[in-house]
Amino acid sequence: MSVLTVTNLSHAFIDKTLYEDASFKVERQDHMGIVGQNGVGKSTLIKIITGEILPDAGNIVWQKNANIGYLDQYANLQAGTTIHDFLETAFADLFEAEQKMNQLYEDYSQNFNDDLLEKAGRLQTKLEESGFYEIETDITTVASGLGLDDIGLDRDVSELSGGQRSKVILTKLLLQNPDVLLLDEPTNYLDTKHIDWLIDYLNDFNGAFIVISHDDAFLERVTNCILDIEFGKITRYTGDLQSAFKQKDENALAYRRAYAKQQEQIEKSKAYIRKFKAGSRSKSARSREKQLAHLDVLKKPDHLVKPQIDFFYKVTESRILLSTDQLFFGYEQALNKQALDFSVAHDEKVLISGYNGIGKSTLLKTILNQIPAISGDIEISPTVKIAYYNQSLNWPHKLATPLQYLQDIYPLEKPKVLRQTLAKTGLTAQQVLSPLVDLSGGEQAKVKLAEVMLTPANLLILDEPTNHLDDATKTALSKGIQEFPGAVLFVTHEANFYDDTWIDKNINIEKLQ
Repeated sequence: MSVLTVTNLSHAFIDKTLYEDASFKVERQDHMGIVGQNGVGKSTLIKIITGEILPDAGNIVWQKNANIGYLDQYANLQAGTTIHDFLETAFADLFEAEQKMNQLYEDYSQNFNDDLLEKAGRLQTKLEESGFYEIETDITTVASGLGLDDIGLDRDVSELSGGQRSKVILTKLLLQNPDVLLLDEPTNYLDTKHIDWLIDYLNDFNGAFIVISHDDAFLERVTNCILDIEFGKITRYTGDLQSAFKQKDENALAYRRAYAKQQEQIEKSKAYIRKFKAGSRSKSARSREKQLAHLDVLKKPDHLVKPQIDFFYKVTESRILLSTDQLFFGYEQALNKQALDFSVAHDEKVLISGYNGIGKSTLLKTILNQIPAISGDIEISPTVKIAYYNQSLNWPHKLATPLQYLQDIYPLEKPKVLRQTLAKTGLTAQQVLSPLVDLSGGEQAKVKLAEVMLTPANLLILDEPTNHLDDATKTALSKGIQEFPGAVLFVTHEANFYDDTWIDKNINIEKLQ
């Protein structure tokens, strides 16, 4: 039985068609992945099926009484609430039932009305069958699986980083155990061991789920069907991700061949018509002309924009660009128990690794002097020019367009150069002139990449640059880092983004604990 049926779905954003007359179903056993380049409408599709956005046309029908769980990255986390208290809200209905049960027992102790005792008994049975008395065990299990025990369940939610916040919201969603899970980039802030735990959880999940992810390795391990969004079409493939890509390539090849054959036939018909329209075979030529007019002409195959990421190198004569001596970093207390000593040479590619929340981004901010070191020294060569990629997608003016944003930063740069740089990341002319707030996470990340590309530098500091990016852009980014003549200091949770052939150093902060 289908838990979700979507028929004749059409939706456009400004003058860009995201989907046109698309239909698909989600069955009870489906573990579905949604794939596609940045900006094709993956997150918009989730918002449409949850009712957050109304489509231009089409019908969205959920199975009656289906309990839908949606990973809402913008859930309200109120200051003064601990992580544990927030996770307990996943069971709000059960705690409410417990309060009613206790009140009924108290009322019964006053008047000995058997109806009250019966009602209380029914509530207690409901709590027992719902696993209410195992809530603490469930919270501990899921929180540990996603790494929240490293943060501390007594931590105030207002003190959390963006990545920690996302993990807390995901933990609550899994604890709610809905019939259908809707997950948008759930691995963005997870470390490898926590991704492995999530993979096991999803593979054991009894309901259906729909997951958006640019992490192919993750999708390959958790999905049994794929929705591919491309050029306004939504295509469903049965099987894992590699099977879907193989079928997609075969379909695309067959379509290109059919298009080429039809174009050849059209050109032959046009040539025949031109040659014989006024001659002895004019009747035959007019017949062919009518046939051509009624021909269902195949649309020319679209071509995806191939990103090209290259960074603006600023020459330096310094051999060592950056070094630390007995460095301890953190906020009020040091996050590392052992002193950190390392250096970055003029052309080295250096990875900062460690589990989420251990302080990788904090270390980068300390190096950038955005926060003071607890103790120790950081020495940066006077000739160093740094270009910094900040993973936070916060903007000074959300209604500004990417072009306006870059023009404010580089007021002397020609608009043509700014447009060309944005185009290199894969952004279209329309996206370049759209408000930042209307762009997808991946499109906004590309604007941040363009900003770094425009900055003359001999040291790139990149904090989770692959978050939200599609595979084509990640591939281009990896190539751009490897070809950059200067040094690169970067953080990423995606192990398949880099390899030992081009990483010169791996500074694992876990070893400092």
